[in-house]
Amino acid sequence: MADRIVGKPAPDFEMEAVMPNGEFGKVKLSDYKGKWLVLFFYPLDFTFVCPTEITALSDRYEDFKDLDCEIIGVSTDSKYSHKAWINTPRDANGLGKLKYPLASDQLHTVSRDYGVYLEDQGVALRGLFIIDPEGIVRYQVVHDLNVGRDVDEVLRVLQALQTGGLCPANWKPGQETLKV
Repeated sequence: MADRIVGKPAPDFEMEAVMPNGEFGKVKLSDYKGKWLVLFFYPLDFTFVCPTEITALSDRYEDFKDLDCEIIGVSTDSKYSHKAWINTPRDANGLGKLKYPLASDQLHTVSRDYGVYLEDQGVALRGLFIIDPEGIVRYQVVHDLNVGRDVDEVLRVLQALQTGGLCPANWKPGQETLKV
């Protein structure tokens, strides 16, 4: 596993991806300079928990965009597998059209750099990273393969980070930050 990366520059990356228009393209960390970025990893295409997360983030994409934040999803599957999954309707365990890129980390380099790669299984854990406009990792959460992430919590943390203040436990957008 990689060392802690919160508070440090985000590990650089360039990956092939299926873009929101359905075409193949590339995503690079440098493309997101000046914006907030949610970079999330998931284990495998055509599984059961993963599509619930991926589509939930896509359904809430405008909420992230309103906060000047972009999203990239990543797994160790190929861009061809991603495209096939996107071309499969949601009601058939597919994704349908997505509003953000789905990237392929087939060489496992990016998953390793972010400390989420499971060597014995060849897949990434469910890792999520919020990277600030200067390219610094400000938040990371990594957990077991069986539990999906909560989009509302990701948005709450993003908004808390964007306040620049001290946010107490259970802080919600619109509430005061701590005064020191």
